[in-house]
Amino acid sequence: MVSTSAHTGGPSADQESVSALVTQASQQLSELVRAELRLAQTEMTEKGKRFGIGGGLFGGAGVVAFVALQALAATAIAALALVLPVWASALIVTVVLMVVAGVLALVGRKQVTRATPPMPRETIENVKADVAEIKEKAHR
Repeated sequence: MVSTSAHTGGPSADQESVSALVTQASQQLSELVRAELRLAQTEMTEKGKRFGIGGGLFGGAGVVAFVALQALAATAIAALALVLPVWASALIVTVVLMVVAGVLALVGRKQVTRATPPMPRETIENVKADVAEIKEKAHR
């Protein structure tokens, strides 16, 4: 027995079911991608919050460490004041701290100079080489 859709030129039942399956699969894939994107967004939001909290805690630790260094400097001045006048003790500690700050500044400057310009030179060179090779192969 021949189906009537074959005589009329319309789609057969098998074609309709395949079409429905493809449509359903496409919709399910879209839903899956949306769900994965929502999950990724939720995960990144949570990580962002944790990163912010962690950054704040590191900042607090830095402030406390800075205060501790000030207390250490005061302690050094007080200890030196046992054998020297207070003004000489304060001057010695100040000079030592300035020397340390100068050394740190020079080392930091050297690192910044080595990092500039802030472009990935090696990557740029690799991309240029890749483009040149592609152009060369395209002209062959």
